[in-house]
Amino acid sequence: MKQMDLLQPCPKSDLQSTQQKGFFEYTMAAVKLQKVYRSYRTRRRLADSAVAAEELWWKAIEYARLNRSTTAFFNFFEPEKPSSRWSRISWNASKVGKGLVKDAKARKLAFQHWIEAIDPRHRYGHNLSMYFGEWCRRDTQQPFFYWLDVGEGKVVDLDECPRSKLRQECITYLGPQERCRYEYVIVDGKLMNKQSGYLLNTNEEVTGSKCIFVMSTSEKLYAGEKKKGKFHHSSFLAGGVTLAAGRLVAERGKLKSVSAYSGHYQPTDENLTIFLAFLQRSGVNLEGVQAGNFLCKTSPERLC
Repeated sequence: MKQMDLLQPCPKSDLQSTQQKGFFEYTMAAVKLQKVYRSYRTRRRLADSAVAAEELWWKAIEYARLNRSTTAFFNFFEPEKPSSRWSRISWNASKVGKGLVKDAKARKLAFQHWIEAIDPRHRYGHNLSMYFGEWCRRDTQQPFFYWLDVGEGKVVDLDECPRSKLRQECITYLGPQERCRYEYVIVDGKLMNKQSGYLLNTNEEVTGSKCIFVMSTSEKLYAGEKKKGKFHHSSFLAGGVTLAAGRLVAERGKLKSVSAYSGHYQPTDENLTIFLAFLQRSGVNLEGVQAGNFLCKTSPERLC
């Protein structure tokens, strides 16, 4: 009789109690999961805010220092002291010479883009060079940037480069955190974005724009889409020196072609060879890759 009782269905009230208990546990688990997610989302937003604040501070300090070294120092009624002049010169030189001590083969910016790097607004060097030429032709004692923005030259408006174009075309200079989004690493012989994990696809036929790259003196590779008058080779390292710079084409991470073309850094064949050797050491198969005017076969030492 007792065995028969064990086979009898549970009373309705007990079944409802069990179902309610299960539903309660499920609800509590869902609530806990939501709290964990919200906590993670809050921490993530705070972290992103901290990164954004750090970038803003970096840019503000950079602007202030460049402004001090190019324009704000000048006082027409009070000649500049030699110590102040040497301080400015040292800061401006360090801006475009950063990294040269690591490798003697590194390339710094060409002169017309050198003045772009020390300009607080980073106006496109090609445009600035036209106004620099005009400044050289005029008999003035005012330093270039002071003459251009504050002094006698502020009314100068060149036909080949109107003031409106000079103001609009300012090159983006990436800060330390922003730069991370453009860093690529080599995994299984393919170019992969270090932050997102996506393989590099240049899609020039679709976008109509070129993919440019630079390699720092610490052999970090940065690549991104060129935007004329906005984003150039100088953007990646904020005007710092490079071991290599140019253009590349990649399909699903596989390198198809690479060239040493950069108006900002004017790299040589030697810089291209350095970059090819780096790729080969990192596991990239260079066979069939178009390198400049050459088709790679085996050794980058012979420019392929």
